[in-house]
Amino acid sequence: MSEFDFSKIIGYTFKDLNILKNALTHSSYINESKQAYNANNERLEFLGDAILDAVISDYLYHRLSDVEEGQLTKLRSLVVCERSLMECATRLEIGTHLYLGKGEENSGGRNRTSILADAMEAVIGAVYLDGGWDVSVDFILRVLKDTIEDALAGKLYSDYKTELQERLQINGEVAIHYEVEKEEGPDHDKTFYVRLTANKKIIGNGQGRSKKEAEQHAAKAAIEKMGW
Repeated sequence: MSEFDFSKIIGYTFKDLNILKNALTHSSYINESKQAYNANNERLEFLGDAILDAVISDYLYHRLSDVEEGQLTKLRSLVVCERSLMECATRLEIGTHLYLGKGEENSGGRNRTSILADAMEAVIGAVYLDGGWDVSVDFILRVLKDTIEDALAGKLYSDYKTELQERLQINGEVAIHYEVEKEEGPDHDKTFYVRLTANKKIIGNGQGRSKKEAEQHAAKAAIEKMGW
């Protein structure tokens, strides 16, 4: 399927399909085809992450006029977390349209949470570059509509990092720190190992294909270890 087909799926027609192709190109594909580094989607992911945060923050601020900052932050984290973005990417069939290297393809990259979530952010960045602010706002609120409503209705899970922080800090401030102990593998196929400490005491360890994923696994391990 082509970028044009994908445009129809997401309900936005790109003026410049090269921007969309850029958003769908994983670094593993660039490494194997020996193209320029900036042809992958990492810069668009960076941009899309910022646009997404701003749009969701603005929406929640205006819709929930009586809600305090802490709750707004929690709601936003539910909407923009890696799992929510992965689920949105799955609905939009992003995995089917990704340009992946053979190694990443063979290891299940089209269904990997971190890759799909990052690509979702890159697509948001691409929509912003191609269509501007108003178009990107409409796009984000449309494709994440159900996620936003579920968050407001209390139907969404808390991610493990947020849940752990809330439990640890229920009786006061606790210094929580995630540290990458080591990285293994080439740039397009890395595994990250994270150590989690609370008040300088190790409470969990995790690994994943991205730092975010490894941190989530470390937080989950800590929750399970404490019997919560």
